[in-house]
Amino acid sequence: MAVTERDVRQAEKKMEELRASGFAVSARYDRRAGRVVVSLNTGVQIAFPAQLAEGLAGAAATDFSEIEISPAGLGLHWPKLDADVYLPALLQGVFGSERWMAAQFAGARSRSRGKTAAVRDDGRKGGRPRKISAAS
Repeated sequence: MAVTERDVRQAEKKMEELRASGFAVSARYDRRAGRVVVSLNTGVQIAFPAQLAEGLAGAAATDFSEIEISPAGLGLHWPKLDADVYLPALLQGVFGSERWMAAQFAGARSRSRGKTAAVRDDGRKGGRPRKISAAS
């Protein structure tokens, strides 16, 4: 598939639109808090737990010491981990691929035999018991 001049112009336009919302001018790892701190050109500073991001989870604190910012300021890269984080996605609460994020929250939807049996038993009894408030 050949890339046309039109494709390049569209990509540049999209990048400029994304940069209008803010782009990274500096990034560092705060060892004490265990967070990556990113300063944007807008003066806003954001921080997130390094362990939340795909490619960073499970890494040693020493691996976070070097952070590179992409030329457009929309990406962060950790050379020691060969890991990347896309800043616009991060600002929307997306810390990795859809598959990776689903795996992180898999425990929230436990499907153990015990839980399945309890749900079926409750269903036979007419559903989950109603909560009784103190005012009743």
